[in-house]
Amino acid sequence: MSSVAAAPARTGTVLADLLPASRVRDAALVIGGAALTGLAAQIALPVPGSPVPVTGQTFAALLVGTSLGAGRGFLSLALYALAGMAGVPWFAGGASGVGAPSLGYVFGMLLAAAAVGALARRGADRSVWRTAGAMVLGEAIIYAVGVPYLALSTGMSATAAIAAGLTPFLIGDALKAALAMGLLPTAWKLVDRR
Repeated sequence: MSSVAAAPARTGTVLADLLPASRVRDAALVIGGAALTGLAAQIALPVPGSPVPVTGQTFAALLVGTSLGAGRGFLSLALYALAGMAGVPWFAGGASGVGAPSLGYVFGMLLAAAAVGALARRGADRSVWRTAGAMVLGEAIIYAVGVPYLALSTGMSATAAIAAGLTPFLIGDALKAALAMGLLPTAWKLVDRR
């Protein structure tokens, strides 16, 4: 064991900041975050009675925001959204375009990535409980945009949109938050041991 202890990671740093800084790094991170979200969206399970499937997309979006920080996380999800609306088939289940009733969730992910990224810069990804709080806030933002968009785009009542676009996903979102609660603080512990 070394007699010099590793310095703890500074507050104001997100995981992506640990890589050598450059514009190329930032561009690669933004593109990689968009691609990760697109790949995770292909893990899609239909929900009976809902036009919105269960996907890995929200988990990826929150992980991207937390790991990259607010600015790069927002840009990454903006790239994901714009490319998908332009025809890249990487929305849930290989969909693309602007007509999907679940597009509001993608817009919510933009805001959520920025919010959890800002919280990560304040250390919200360093402990289990703070990570849980950041993930819950991120999910709430996604639903705050996605559920009303679902209602407007399909003509559903608010109650029907909540039943189809929120309630069936709560257990899965709790599991995604639990996964993030394990991954992010563990990553920081590994970094701090170096």
